[in-house]
Parts: sequence; structure tokens; C-alpha cells
Amino acid sequence: MTHPPNAPAAPAARSTAPAPARPAGVPAQPSPAPGAAPPAGQSAWAVGRERLRVATTTEPGRLQILGAVLALLVVAFGAVTALQVDDRATAADDVVSRSQPLSADAAAIYRSLADADTTAASGFLAGTLEPAESRARYDRDISTAARLLVKAAASTDGSGESAREIATLNQQLPRYTGLIERARAANRQGLPLGGAYLRYASQQMTSTLLPAAERLYAAETVRLQKDDESARTWPFLSLGLGLLTLAVLVWAQRRNYARTNRVFNHGLLAATAATVIVVLWLLAAHTVTRAGLDSARKQGQESLQVLNTARIGSLTARANENLTLVARGAVLTEDGKTDKYEAEYTASMDTLTESLATARERADDDAGRTPVDEAAARTGEWQKRHKDARAKDESGDFEGALGRIVGSKDSTGQAFDQVDAALERALAHEQAEFTRSAGDARDALTALPLGAAALGILGAAGAVLGINRRLSEYR
Repeated sequence: MTHPPNAPAAPAARSTAPAPARPAGVPAQPSPAPGAAPPAGQSAWAVGRERLRVATTTEPGRLQILGAVLALLVVAFGAVTALQVDDRATAADDVVSRSQPLSADAAAIYRSLADADTTAASGFLAGTLEPAESRARYDRDISTAARLLVKAAASTDGSGESAREIATLNQQLPRYTGLIERARAANRQGLPLGGAYLRYASQQMTSTLLPAAERLYAAETVRLQKDDESARTWPFLSLGLGLLTLAVLVWAQRRNYARTNRVFNHGLLAATAATVIVVLWLLAAHTVTRAGLDSARKQGQESLQVLNTARIGSLTARANENLTLVARGAVLTEDGKTDKYEAEYTASMDTLTESLATARERADDDAGRTPVDEAAARTGEWQKRHKDARAKDESGDFEGALGRIVGSKDSTGQAFDQVDAALERALAHEQAEFTRSAGDARDALTALPLGAAALGILGAAGAVLGINRRLSEYR
């Protein structure tokens, strides 16, 4: 049967051969090409989510994600370690270079003011013409206090308790020196009014200036303790992140071994080594720092506080001893039965002897114990001479008592100077012990922030290179 010439050809038969099988791991729907516009009706977020789903279903995609996670963990560990250690290194440096020196300066301010008051009373007792040595010592004490107040004002943050006490001291110090000059002027003329001015100046010192200096010392000591605590606090976030990073690195290498039977991946091994180094360095550095700060606290700061208390006791005792003769029984305790200055002398000497006993217990070597023992011996001699002076004064021998207090030979003034010199040596020794121990603690952290950051970057690079080595096997 023939077809008409213009009839259309019959359609070709459809192929019934099955489609070739899709290789394992190849997605059924190819992902859009990079940079291609998302299909109509599908948001960019949906496309991104689809790409991530597709990546997690293939081994190359999983490796890329794993490499990114490892690099992020190692870099984060290095960065957090650098930040936390830098914070603690700054606190340790503040202990050595700021807070402890300020605490020592505050104690020196108290000592200078108290010694100035003591010296002024001694010069007054010496007669109408004050000895040149006494005047020079007074001027030196006032200049030292003024200089240290300027230094403390520049070192504080301009607010808080320390700033308030410094302002009080700066306001009251000129008033005190003005009263002393009035007392000297009246004394040179032989007027009894000089003694009244001196007592009023001493009252100004003991009721306003010295309490402000003591509060300043307490505030700076609190700041020292805060810096010390900040420097010794363990960086738990850094340590936790380091252990997490190590765990993930070990898991990644075990996964690599299970899939390839290759024991080592050099890049991942380098990342693991860098992380281990930082963790061990962090542990060792903080252990050394805490040990150094513990030593500085026990062998230095605690002894310094006790010795400063002893020195304050000796200065207060000496000032009250002088004022006992200046007042000559005119100022009594509240019950009206005892000389006020003699009672305060006794209390101050008790503080001195108790503090010296504590300081000797805390001294950890002969260099620290020797000056404390000398101060204790001179304190005993001072008490004997004072007892003799009081006996003479109570028997009516004022000149004899005066000689035992401010005389040039075998006087309580000489014993006081010897006690003060011994305490000065003890303080210098303990200050050196503190600076050495705290300096060692600070130095242990010095290089760690930079080292942690550098090793973190190297470790991240190693992790990326190690993963890229595996990825190259799929190309």
C-alpha cells in the first residue's frame, strides 16, 4: 500500500532503554551554578540552604565544612587565650608598677606627716631657738609628703576614695604648716601661746591629716588586692576552648584514619601540636604566676603591712611622748584621771611591740629577721628611758625629764631614731622581696599573648592544609 505523496512521515518510535544509573554521591538535581540567579519563586536563603544540604551529603562537602570548623576553633582558641592572658598580664604589671608602689607611697605619706609632727614637737621642746637639724628634718618630711601627694594624684583615675583623700590632704596640709609656723613664732618670743598652737596643730594632724592618709593607704591596698586577684584568676574560658579544640582535632584525625587507613595527616598533626603547646604553655605560665604572686603576698605584702603598722605605732608613740611634756598635764582623758597623751603613748607602744612580734614570725630569712630583732631591742630600751623620764617629770624635775626625752645622750629620741632606722631597713628588704616575686609572676605571662596568637594562626593554617590534602584526592 502506497502513501500519498504529501502525507507526513510516521513519528519515530520512543526508546525504551533504561537511563544510565546515577553515580553514588551525585545529587539528583544539580545545584545552581555559582553566581547564577536563583530559580523563579525560590529565595536566595533557600538556595543557600539547599547548597549546604547538598554539601553535607558528599564527602568533599563534609571535608570543607570540617576544615572551616577546625580553622575557626584553632583561631578562636588562640585569640581568646591572647585576650585573657593579656588581661592578666596587665593586672600583674599593675601589681608591680602601679598599685603596690601607690600603696607604698600612701604609707610613706603617712610616715612623713607623722614624723613631721613628731619633729615639730621635738624642736619646740628644745627651746626658743629650734635646732637647725630639727627644722631641716621637718621641712624634708613636709616636702616628701607634698611630692608623694602630687605623684598619687597623677596615678589615680581622678575619682573614688583615693582622689577624695588626696584632695583632703592637699587642703589641710597648708593649714597644718601654718599652725606650726605660728607656734614657732610664739615660742621664739617665749610666749605660752606657742604650746597651744602646737597642740592645736597636732590635733589637726591626728584628727584630719593622718586619718585621711590612713584611708588613702587602705584604699590603695584594696586596689592592690584587686589587681592581685585579677592576675591570679585562671582563664577558664581559654582552657575550656583549648580542650574542645583538641577533642575536635583528635576526632577529625580518627575520622580521617577510619576512611583512608592513613595514620598521620601532617596538617592536622601540626594544628594539634600548636594547640597542645598553647594549652601547656598556658597552664605552666599561670602556675608560675600564681606561685609568684603567692610568694609576693606572703613574703612581701603581708610583712610590709605589719611593718607599716609598727612604724605608725612608733611615730604615734613618739609624737604623744613629746606632747606629754608640751601639755604638762593640761590635757586629760575623758574620765579626767590620766594624761591623754601618756595614755595614747602606751596604746601606740603596745601596737608597736605586737606588730614587731608578728613581723618576726613572717620574716622568712635572716635578712628580714635581723632588723626586726634590732627594732624590738631598741623599743625595749626606749620604754625603759621613757619610764625614767616620766618618773622625773612626776617628781617635779621637768628639766631632767626633758633631757631624757630630747637630750643628745641616752634619750628616748635616740631610741626612737634607732627603731625607725631598723624599721626602714626591714621595709626595704620586704619591698625588694615583693618586687622580685611579683616581677617573676608578671614575666611568666609576658610572651604568652603574642605566642598564643601566632600559634593559633599557624594551627589554623595547618588544619586547612591538612583538609585540602584530602580534598585534592577527589579532584
